[in-house]
Amino acid sequence: MTEAYIIEINNHTAGIVTRDKRAFRFFSSERLFDSLEGREFRSARDAERAARALLSERPRPQG
Repeated sequence: MTEAYIIEINNHTAGIVTRDKRAFRFFSSERLFDSLEGREFRSARDAERAARALLSERPRPQG
């Protein structure tokens, strides 16, 4: 049975993670999170933390 989780951060659907025997693999759904594509994480929460970190590193528009 496959475990899959959607990772949403603020108004962004970062992607999904699916679990195999060893780890959770990330699949990006927005370009912003493409650098995480295919990475393996120990948990879905670890993948969420990585996506949050990417979002927080993004330059914010000034105005």
